[in-house]
Amino acid sequence: MKIAIGNDHAGTEYKFAIIEYLKSKGIEISNYGTNEDSSVDYPDFVHPVAKDVEDKNVDYGILICGSGNGVAMTANKYKNVRAGLCWTKEITTLTRLHNNANIICIPARFTSLPQAVEMIKTFLSTEFEGGRHQNRINKIPMCI
Repeated sequence: MKIAIGNDHAGTEYKFAIIEYLKSKGIEISNYGTNEDSSVDYPDFVHPVAKDVEDKNVDYGILICGSGNGVAMTANKYKNVRAGLCWTKEITTLTRLHNNANIICIPARFTSLPQAVEMIKTFLSTEFEGGRHQNRINKIPMCI
């Protein structure tokens, strides 16, 4: 499995912990995020992750910022990206199960570090349910 990860300054600590977890599972990582705590612009780190997911260079993406909203809005501009903003394991499960999300967006200022790692575990272990949910997903893209 291969995962692209991106973060702004609010998500640096979370990114390092998540990368450590992913490496322990033998998952290959493309790190597009900042490694610093100095203020940066989140779109600069979202676009490479979303592009990798869009082009199927990776299986999934992980994006982290303060609220999770900015990274989710940016990533969802890509036609074949379904970036879900997750703040609990239950929301994470539904994001994969019902929405077939291929990017998880984590709000670092509203989740704990252990919560974030648990959400990654949940995201990667939950399969898309398909069925009626696929019909809804087919109606999402508006890009030509």
